[in-house]
Amino acid sequence: MAIVANVNNGKLDYSYTKSGEKEPVGSNLGYDQFLQLLCAEMQYQDPLEPTTNTDYVAQMATFSQLEATLSLEQTEQNALASALVGKQVILATEDTTGNTKYVEGRVDYVLYENGEVMLSVNNGLYPLSTLDTVADDTYFDAAATAKTFSNMVSQFPDPLNLTLTYKGAVEEAREFYDNMSDYQKEFVEAKDVEVLKALEERIKELQAAADAAEKNKEENGQTPTEDGE
Repeated sequence: MAIVANVNNGKLDYSYTKSGEKEPVGSNLGYDQFLQLLCAEMQYQDPLEPTTNTDYVAQMATFSQLEATLSLEQTEQNALASALVGKQVILATEDTTGNTKYVEGRVDYVLYENGEVMLSVNNGLYPLSTLDTVADDTYFDAAATAKTFSNMVSQFPDPLNLTLTYKGAVEEAREFYDNMSDYQKEFVEAKDVEVLKALEERIKELQAAADAAEKNKEENGQTPTEDGE
C-alpha cells in the first residue's frame, strides 16, 4: 500500500495508508513517495510555522542521497548479474507446493525485465534474488562425476543376487572410481564405495566357485592322452 500525507491538527501525518490503516513511517517508502511527501508538505504547511528554506534544502539533500543509494544498489546488482554469465550456479526457487527447489546450471545470459534482473539458466528465467550458490567448473565436474559413479553402483542387484554376468560391469565401476581425482572422490558417498567393495567380494566368491567347478569337471571327465598316459 502506498503511503500518503494526511493533515492532522494542522500537521502532516505520514503514517496512514490510502485505506486509512495505521502503518509505520518509512515502510515501503521509496524515492517517488519521498518526493510526493515533500510536495504535500509544501502544499499543506502551517502558515504560522512555515518550513524554512534550510529545511527544504535538507530534505532535498536527503532525497538526493536516497536516490543515489538506490541507483548505486541497482548498479551493483547489474554488475553482479553480468559477472555471473558463463558461471555455474545453484538457484533456490519454490515449486507449486511452496517447497524449496534447487536448480543447477550455467548462466547463459542476463535479462532486465520490468526493473528486475533475471538470470537465464537451463532455458528458464529466474530472479537474481533466487541465487543461492556460485561455483566453478571444477566443483560441478566433481559433483557430476560422483553422481555418475553413484548411478553406476545403483544399477547392480543385491550382492546375494549377483551373477558372474556382472563381472565386467563391476570391473568397469572400479576402474571409473580409481581414475577419479582425490578432489572428485571427496564428493562420493561412503556407502557407494562400500557397495562396490561388497560387489567385488561377491564376484570373487562366484569366480572361485566357478573355477573350482570347472576344475572338478575336468578331473572327473579326464580322458587318456594320445601317448597313452
